[in-house]
Formats: sequence, C-alpha cells, structure tokens
Amino acid sequence: MLNEDQIKQSLEAVLVPDVRRSIVGLNLVREITVSDGKVKVNLASAALSESAQDWVSTKAREVIGKLPEVKEVTVEFSEAKPSEVNKISYIIAVMSGKGGVGKSLVAGLSAVSLKRQGYEVGILDADITGPSIPKMFGINDRPTGSASGILPVLSRSGIEVMSINLLLPSEDDAVIWRGPLIANTIKQFGEDVLWGKLDYLIIDLPPGTADAPLTVMQSFPISGVIIVFTPQDLVEMIVKKAVNMTQKMGKRILGVVENMSYLYVPEIDKKIEIFGKSRAEQMASTAGAPLLGQLPIDPELAKLCDEGGIERYNGEIMTTLGKAINQAISAKVK
Repeated sequence: MLNEDQIKQSLEAVLVPDVRRSIVGLNLVREITVSDGKVKVNLASAALSESAQDWVSTKAREVIGKLPEVKEVTVEFSEAKPSEVNKISYIIAVMSGKGGVGKSLVAGLSAVSLKRQGYEVGILDADITGPSIPKMFGINDRPTGSASGILPVLSRSGIEVMSINLLLPSEDDAVIWRGPLIANTIKQFGEDVLWGKLDYLIIDLPPGTADAPLTVMQSFPISGVIIVFTPQDLVEMIVKKAVNMTQKMGKRILGVVENMSYLYVPEIDKKIEIFGKSRAEQMASTAGAPLLGQLPIDPELAKLCDEGGIERYNGEIMTTLGKAINQAISAKVK
C-alpha cells in the first residue's frame, strides 16, 4: 500500500538546482498526505527562486507519479525562512588565539575527514576579512537563492560551503568593514543560508578573541570548540586566551590540534621538529581536552590547498581526525 515513507524516498531523487542536494536532504519536505491514490506534498520555499520552485515541483510530480497506485499528485509551497528549516546536529567552531596557525586548514580537513566517514557536512567561513575556505576547495561558483535565503555552494565531494568570498565580485576584493557590519554578516550566514539537514557544520572562526568570534559564540548553538596552535614558545599564553574565552562563553572545548608539528623526511625515516619540541600533550592538558591530532608540515598538502584540491589529500590525519572529533562530540560532558 502506498505510504508516506515511499513517497519521501522517491523525493530523494529531486535535486535542487545549483546546490545539487535533494529536497529531503535540504529538509524542504514539510508534509505529505495520501488518500485514495491522491498525493499532496507541501514543501518549504526557503531560498528557492520561482524558477527553482517550478523545477522542483515538476520533478516531484514526475517521480511520485511513477509510484504504483498513484492517481494524482499535487505539490504546494509554503513560505519559510532557512532558520526554520535547517536541522543541524552539531555545530563546531574552529578557533585560535592568533592568526597564521592553520585554523582554516584544520577546519577544511575536519570537514573532509567527517565527510569521508559518511556524514553530511557544511563549512561556514566566518573569517570575513580573511576568507580562505573557497580557495582550498577550488570553489568559484556564486551562491544562488531568493529573497528568503541563500543556497550554499557544494564542493566536489558534497560539502556545503558558504563564504563572503563567494559573494564578492572578485576573490581579491578586500572586505573593509567595521565590526558591526562583520557581525551582522556572520549572523546572516547562520539565519539566511539554507543548510538543510547536516550532521556537522564546521565554522572557521576569525583569529583572536574579539568581535567576530564573540558574535559566533553568541549567535550559534555551538556544540564544541576545537583550538588550533603551533609548537612555538608563546603558544601556551595564546591557547590559554582561547580556552578562557571559550569557558567564559559557556562552550565546551572538544579538543586541540597541533599544526606544523613536524616535518617527516622519508629518505631518513625521521620526524624533524622544525618549530621546536611538540607541545601537544601540554596544550591538551592546558585546555582540559583531548589531543585530536598533530598535523605535519606536508608539501603535498600545501600544494593541494593552493590548487583547490584539499579534498584529494590522503594523509594519515584524514582517517584519524574525523574519528577523533566524532568521539569527542559523543563523549559525555564531565
């Protein structure tokens, strides 16, 4: 007998133009009713232009009409904001006490690693004045949408991405804005972007502990924070600043990641600690959280990021990082 589950499964084949995710994955299916072979589907119109709605409506009627026992199909749209539709299980902020430590790199690798484990993942590039996520992922497409919201851009492996750089006329254009405008833009990315159903949303925070990171902490239901650092003399003070901010905001520290931890030389099978002895365990203790990973200085990774191919990286960290994050997020808060 024809039922709601069958219809919902058939709607998985209806992909929203440009973003290339199904209307089910974007959580646009509001209601399905079945009576005597007549099917009525109500969809949220969030971020869908009129042409996109026409496309989705036509495809929905087409796939449902192929099901046995279906006599008639009606598709209607209801007004809704993306914030009313989005269903995100975990939101993770990646932060650092200072710039230049590889925070964006860790955010990108975290997203790719989690995606490879089968999770639905998105990345919000909240570093408004120094966005680098689109470059790492080789994304040049501009987001589409409507007056009600914005559709993120999908990466090659299916990660949803939103960044101010995707909205600028040129990726080289500088964002010369004061704090309030930056804060409002970050809030809009949370409220006006149609993320749909995600297991993880990774937010790449601006460096430091000022206005923009504060806005993210206050505006998003952050599930946990990852702190990134490098093995240098001032690292403990910098990490403590990030830890203190996170704790004062009442957020949980999921763990720490040490970047540029070492350089591996295969010819002599040796790890060289270029920036000094690793402080990974010490910083994990300072943060009161687990060490999620240590990233080496890897020329291959640097090359892939420059080429927009971070999703092709196959270093050991790509297996361990996502698992460590998932384990940390699942652990009970002590």
